[in-house]
Amino acid sequence: MACNKSFSSNYFLLTPEEVGFFDLIHILFSTTKFKEGNKFLDMSKVEEINFRRRWFIFLSILGQKFMQFVSKPLSELGSGIEVALNLIASNRNVFVLMLNFLRGRAVKPDKTSATFLSFIGIIDKRVELDSSIKHDDANYHAALSAMASKASYENSACIETIVKNHWKMEFLGFYDFWNDYQGKATTQAFLLRDKTCDQDTIVVAFRGTEPFDADAWCSDFDFSWYELYGVGKIHGGFMKALGLHKNDGWPKEEVKQDGNPPRPRAYYAIRDMLNKLLKQNDESRYIVTGHSLGGALAILFPAILAMHDEAWLLERLKGVYTFGQPRVGDEKFGEFMEKQLKERRVPYFRIVYGNDMVPRLPFDDNALMYKHFGTCLYYNRHYEVKIVEEEPYRNYFSPLGAIPKMINAFWELFRSFTISYTKGSGYKEGWLLIIFRIIGLVLPGAPAHSTQDYVNATRLGSSDVFVPPK
Repeated sequence: MACNKSFSSNYFLLTPEEVGFFDLIHILFSTTKFKEGNKFLDMSKVEEINFRRRWFIFLSILGQKFMQFVSKPLSELGSGIEVALNLIASNRNVFVLMLNFLRGRAVKPDKTSATFLSFIGIIDKRVELDSSIKHDDANYHAALSAMASKASYENSACIETIVKNHWKMEFLGFYDFWNDYQGKATTQAFLLRDKTCDQDTIVVAFRGTEPFDADAWCSDFDFSWYELYGVGKIHGGFMKALGLHKNDGWPKEEVKQDGNPPRPRAYYAIRDMLNKLLKQNDESRYIVTGHSLGGALAILFPAILAMHDEAWLLERLKGVYTFGQPRVGDEKFGEFMEKQLKERRVPYFRIVYGNDMVPRLPFDDNALMYKHFGTCLYYNRHYEVKIVEEEPYRNYFSPLGAIPKMINAFWELFRSFTISYTKGSGYKEGWLLIIFRIIGLVLPGAPAHSTQDYVNATRLGSSDVFVPPK
C-alpha cells in the first residue's frame, strides 16, 4: 500500500524496491528533471538535481538494495559468528572446547540465556558501572547512558541480569517495536529505573545498528526526508524506525490497522509507558540515550513529543545523551529542537569520539541538507574532551583528513596494547577489537564507532563539560 504523505509539507523519498540495474545507471547520468512517480524517487517538487546529489541518491539506493539482497545470509553469518564466539567463551577457550568436544561434554550456548553475548558485547565484555563515579558527579548520567547504550545490544535476559545484578537497579522491560515500512519489528529499546533515596530516574535506551542487521543498515542508508510543518526536514529512515505510520504520518494516537489492535511502535509505546511510570512519583525524571542509530532515535523521540505538544513529558525530561549519533535533520529542525530544549532547560549532549565515521553522516554540504545541533563533546584518542560546535572533518570523506586519520588509527592500535597498563585492567582490549583496530588502518573511523571508546570517554574524560552553565 502506498504511503499517504499528506502529513508532510515537502518530501524527498527514495524507493529502492523496484529499481533495476539500468535505473541505477539512469540516476547517475540522467540530465533531465526528476519527475514525481519514477521508480526510484518520489518528491513533492519537480526539480533538476546536480551530479553530486545524484551520486548520493545512487549510493543510498545501492546500499539499501545490497542490504536487502544479503539480509538473510548476513543474519545467518552474524548468528553463526556469535554462536561460535559464545561457544568458545562457554567452554573457557578453544583448547578446552576441543577437549570437551572429544569427551562429549561441550557446553552449548543458549541464545536466549543471560550469559549469551552479542557481537558488540563480546568486543567489550564490561558489565559493571564505574564505582568511582557517584550519583552526584556531573558525568554520572553520561557514564550510565554509555553503559545502557552498550547493554541495549544484548538479549532481554542478559540486559535484565546486568541491570538487576550488576547495577542494582530496576529492570522495566525490553521491547521489539514495529516498523510499518519494513513490515516487521526492527526497533529495540529497554527501560530501567535508577532509584536511590534522593533521586528517581528512568532511562530509555534505544538499540543502535547491529553489525549483521540488514534492516537497521537500510534505515541508516535511507537518505529520504520528510518536512514536517513548523519542525523542519527529518531523516525518513529514522522516522520510520521510531514509529511513523505508513498511511497516517504522526497522529496523536496510534491508529488501528484493519480493525486490529495497533502493533506497538516505539514512540507511542514508550510515550505511554513514561506517562504511566512518571505519574507514580512527582519527583521522577527520565533520560533518553542511544548509540549510533539508537542515538538518532533518542533525539528524535523528544522532537515528536514537542510536535504533539506533550509539554508535561518534556518538562520531566532530564537529559538526552547520544553516542556516535548520525545527523537527523536540517538546520530548521535543529533550530526547532534547540528552542524546545532550551525553554525546558533540557541538556542534550552529543558525544563524538575521534574519527568515528557515523557522526559525519549523512553529509553536511550543498548536495544534502543534514545538520548537527546541540552540545557536541568531542573526545580525542587520549580521551581528552572539548566542547565544539562541530567535530573535526565534519564529512567523513574529507580529503584533508585522510592522512591524519590514518596516523591516528595507528596510535589507537598501539594504545590497544598499552591502555591496560596506563589506565587499569578494566580498559584492556580483547583480540576481536584489536582486529578491528588493524582494519582501521585501511578504513579509519570504523573501529572508532565501537561502544568501547564511548564508555572509556565518559569514564576517563573530564566531568566538567557536563556541568550546566550558570
